Amino acid sequence: MPATRTTVRRGLAAAAAVPLLIGALASCGYGSDAKKDDKTTPAAKGKKLSADSVKLGYFPNLTHATALVGEQEGILQKELGGTQIKSTTFNAGPSEIEALNAGAIDIGFIGPSPAINGFTKSKGKNLRIVAGSASGGVKLVVNPKKIKTLDDLKGKKIATPQLGNTQDVAFLNWIAEKGWKADAQSGKGDVSVVRTDNKITPDAYKSGSIDGAWVPEPVASRLVAQGAKVLLDESTLWPDNKFVITHIIVSQKFLKEHADVVEAVVRGSVKTNAWINANPDLAKASANAKLKALTGKELPAEIIDPAWKSIQFTDDPLASTLKTQADYAVKAGLLEKPDLNGIYDLTELNEVLKTEGKPAVADAGLGVK
Repeated sequence: MPATRTTVRRGLAAAAAVPLLIGALASCGYGSDAKKDDKTTPAAKGKKLSADSVKLGYFPNLTHATALVGEQEGILQKELGGTQIKSTTFNAGPSEIEALNAGAIDIGFIGPSPAINGFTKSKGKNLRIVAGSASGGVKLVVNPKKIKTLDDLKGKKIATPQLGNTQDVAFLNWIAEKGWKADAQSGKGDVSVVRTDNKITPDAYKSGSIDGAWVPEPVASRLVAQGAKVLLDESTLWPDNKFVITHIIVSQKFLKEHADVVEAVVRGSVKTNAWINANPDLAKASANAKLKALTGKELPAEIIDPAWKSIQFTDDPLASTLKTQADYAVKAGLLEKPDLNGIYDLTELNEVLKTEGKPAVADAGLGVK
């Protein structure tokens, strides 16, 4: 059963009231409709925890490789023992948040903008971020015949996955810092921001309807395989070249009732990240095998090799960068200034890290009180 201390503390924690988001950010995510693919992993030998099963959600995407590899290698299930994983995959952040709210999943791997959106729209009552997963994996790639320097972007058409999603907000902020103008809603301005579903961005590039894209992997490497050039890696814009691209969220109800299950998933995530970082080639192959099982296709070497190198797998949720990304959305006019107090609960993560002999990580002052 969950430890009495943490259960009591969570029961007393007050949810922060926050302003509502402007409607545009409600659609933030990774730019495509949800596509569920329910999978049940046979329970491992061992003691069943406080729940018979845990419903896990993630994307069939390299930036969610902690989940891909953790399932493929059985690391997550091993930590859960007799508690069975039931997984569902999504292609859009808003759909995963809806599933969390409806109880269709208990724990999810997701990007920063959907997490901010889900937390603020529920007035701090529906989720907690409990661990990190991945950093980086976002690039500005362009047609080298039309764009040779960053200044050449002025007057060009650059795709982002979706209005208000994580990459869209980052690109709007970059435009503003260049001193250029772009209307956040319409995308019109000194640079035309063209919201394009990640699935069709390669075709849009091939047809010439866009001149480049600010996109996550493996979309960026797909474009490079078509002749595009990487002009900027977003990680170079952040301190220590790190910013959150994926972290782990949990339903507050599930966390309160099954903290032991959450801790087991977090422990499995930490062990998976350690295995990925110690065995990058094996981990890349494992992630690709899971992608093939989920989607019917594996990524060719010319795409997965450069994409994999640009993603860092980390237990640290990089909380300060989440706050910065929220500030960018406010600056762009896509978000009213949010109260993110209580969005993090790193209790289980820091207990696991201590057991593993690793240093604790911080919540940037946004943890439960």
